[in-house]
Amino acid sequence: MEDFFDLYRKDRWPTIFCPGCGIGTVMNCFYRAFSELNLDQDRVVFVSGVGCSSRVPGYIRADSIHTTHGRALAVATGINLANPDLKVIVFTGDGDLGAIGGNHFINASRRNVEMTVICINNNIYGMTGGQASTTTPYNALSSTTPFGNKEYPFDLAELAVTAGANFVARWTVRNVKEIIGSMKKALTKKGFSFVEIVSPCPTGFGRRNKMGDPKQMYEWLKIKTVRREKTKSWDIDPVDLNIEGQISVGEFVERNRPSLAEVLRSIKPKIEQT
Repeated sequence: MEDFFDLYRKDRWPTIFCPGCGIGTVMNCFYRAFSELNLDQDRVVFVSGVGCSSRVPGYIRADSIHTTHGRALAVATGINLANPDLKVIVFTGDGDLGAIGGNHFINASRRNVEMTVICINNNIYGMTGGQASTTTPYNALSSTTPFGNKEYPFDLAELAVTAGANFVARWTVRNVKEIIGSMKKALTKKGFSFVEIVSPCPTGFGRRNKMGDPKQMYEWLKIKTVRREKTKSWDIDPVDLNIEGQISVGEFVERNRPSLAEVLRSIKPKIEQT
């Protein structure tokens, strides 16, 4: 594709996203990666759940399905198994994926279902009232944790690695070049690929945590970010690192296990012979 802007549904502009939100940056990174790979828009299905991040497919000129809250990966699994020739791409957020859809996330990774999942993690339920999500930092304020979040957050990328995903990466919206590179790898990888992008939410998260100015949130991301390869040399539990509020970024794992559809196709001749 010569012009990556051809992917936009320009009739849907302007977007619903708040000023300072990082979702627009993620969209542009994705469009760049998609167009540089010259993928066929007619052979792609976009799937989303509910939330700010899940509105992204509405701005893409391709087939898409907007599912119920937390069920994006379940629907994406059905599409892949029904027609493995289609490329399935999921846009989701930390609440949609890690909380309400947490079990689907774990099992889609475990089964190695062939899909590319892009999770825009803004550490909050941004669209539904600013409630704490499974990735809200420890002691952070939200509409449901006015005295600070006392629940330890999930590390979504590490969870995908442990569950068995074929490709896992995490970056913040400050890492534009790296996001594009990891997205290109994820889009061409067989099996379950997962790219998490930590994004600022000045409206739902920042204002309550003294970072209402988007610039403050981007500085916060800069301060909190540490390269994952560096943390490997530290004598510290990754969970403790997460609780301390550090954001480890990088490409976490790359495997070559066969996808669920490939495994099922391989046993079909055996079934027909019996």
